[in-house]
Amino acid sequence: MTDKRELVLQRMRKVGKPLRPGEIAELAGLDKGEVSKIISALKKEGKVISPKRCFYAPAEGQGKEKTA
Repeated sequence: MTDKRELVLQRMRKVGKPLRPGEIAELAGLDKGEVSKIISALKKEGKVISPKRCFYAPAEGQGKEKTA
């Protein structure tokens, strides 16, 4: 997984609730369009879910970080 993809997932986990792409972009310091592409790829991999229209959260635990 690329660093940017991991960064997006980390920011989503940290907040712990579904976010819009613009919010994720702001938190990650990335362009909104780039974040949208990353989210799309992560959704295809099953790593991100969309609990409601235009909001996204990590698939595991829906926003809560996994503990090892």
